[in-house]
Amino acid sequence: MKLLELIDFFRDGGSYEEFCHLQLLHEESEVIEIFMEIPLCIHNKLRYFEIEKTGGSVAYTDNGVNYYNLFDFYYFLDAIEAANNSQNRSLSNEELAELLYNYAINDA
Repeated sequence: MKLLELIDFFRDGGSYEEFCHLQLLHEESEVIEIFMEIPLCIHNKLRYFEIEKTGGSVAYTDNGVNYYNLFDFYYFLDAIEAANNSQNRSLSNEELAELLYNYAINDA
């Protein structure tokens, strides 16, 4: 799944619980982090890891693939909620993906 697909899932009404179930994640985890394959590109695949597994690292390697921590799921869900409010509803999923990606690689 790529960032745009993740945004599509949640803006189309998908729930956190459903997502965790589909991705075989423990929703009771302290936090689930969203990682992207390195080298970073907005179209790269994402992976999701419980913080208990990554130790809160910015960089993480799994099965020989290097990943960069974009942000945690709480931040992502807050961004989805803000994008869905009446002021920001005109923001397209593609625009939101670009904003989130730029935030993660430049400001986080």
